[in-house]
Amino acid sequence: MLTPASIRADIAELLCVAPDAMSGDANLFELGLDSLRLMTLLERWRESGVDVSFVELAERPHLADLTALLLRIPENPRV
Repeated sequence: MLTPASIRADIAELLCVAPDAMSGDANLFELGLDSLRLMTLLERWRESGVDVSFVELAERPHLADLTALLLRIPENPRV
């Protein structure tokens, strides 16, 4: 089962950073997330039962938005 902490840990592992080093508004692509790593995460999360597409993930470069998508939490519009 995915949790905000497990999502953060999965991403941090692939980016070789400490999970607590990424803020919610961190742009994961600026931290080194690329399409190959994103595919790795997608497959890992699909195995956990998440039904999400690559495009949906790629359109959300910020950790908080990605977490909201994966957990199907309604997103707050950015002001």
